[in-house]
Amino acid sequence: MTREKAVGLCAETSLWWGLASQILGWRPDEFWQSTPAELAAALRPPENIQNTTAPSRDCIAQMLERENNERQS
Repeated sequence: MTREKAVGLCAETSLWWGLASQILGWRPDEFWQSTPAELAAALRPPENIQNTTAPSRDCIAQMLERENNERQS
């Protein structure tokens, strides 16, 4: 890898880290453990935001249960 390419890569990483930390509140471990697709999805604006409602308590409970089950597997 050339020095110029390495410097460009570091600058690009700094940009993405800055966005993830400032907008998403991610810590370094969360940033480095995410995939590029996860980072892109997290930073993408929601579609049809005017028609979006908050998740119900049941929906949140299901998401938490799914997350806990995945962590235990």
